[in-house]
Amino acid sequence: MTNSYRLLQATNLVKEYTDGERTVPVLQGINLSIEKGEIVAIVGASGAGKSTLLHILGILDTPTTGSVIYKGINLTQLNAKKQADMRNRIFGFVFQFYHLLPDFTALENVLLPGLIGSGFSRWRAINKNYKDRATSLLERVGLGNRLTHKPSQLSGGERQRVAIIRALINNPELLLCDEPTGNLDTKAGHEIRELIWDLNKTQNQTVVIVTHDEEIAKHAVRVVRIVDGCILE
Repeated sequence: MTNSYRLLQATNLVKEYTDGERTVPVLQGINLSIEKGEIVAIVGASGAGKSTLLHILGILDTPTTGSVIYKGINLTQLNAKKQADMRNRIFGFVFQFYHLLPDFTALENVLLPGLIGSGFSRWRAINKNYKDRATSLLERVGLGNRLTHKPSQLSGGERQRVAIIRALINNPELLLCDEPTGNLDTKAGHEIRELIWDLNKTQNQTVVIVTHDEEIAKHAVRVVRIVDGCILE
């Protein structure tokens, strides 16, 4: 790991849901720091709070109490618009079920975050640069001949590679992955693991992965185990 420094700091995260008159605790005082360039695997039983933690780290969800600090900025205290801007700039998200738009090609799906982050008028001016970058990244992961294919024409592993490249198009500081191999067969899962590790090695990409995949946990720089909403030291 090179150029290591603290990138994200979660402090005393508590998340509770209300079910009628009952309060359901999900996270119970989580403290976690993420260093630049490391791969952190978050593991634990279903319902332990892994995905909730990942969503709060990426400001997709709001903690009941506690804070998420990025380079001195308390992300949890920003208004919704500033959170959306920071989320699009800092984070890349990869989910188990791809979330590709079915009527868009692989290349068009990858380009979407650039359009969202830039606005239409500026997008027209930088469109070629984004297209070149998206094409280059897709070629790098073996999808150069699949640029115009729609998701229904791609295998599960190919769709997940498209989803990962889409997450990387804005050069995020952190790649947040929620069960990225959970919907794949063994061969495709292995290919996705190799891709993530290659990104970490060649680009010093910081990665946080919620996973049940033992191979990911085995090779992660650090494993964070959650039990009943608490980190097991």
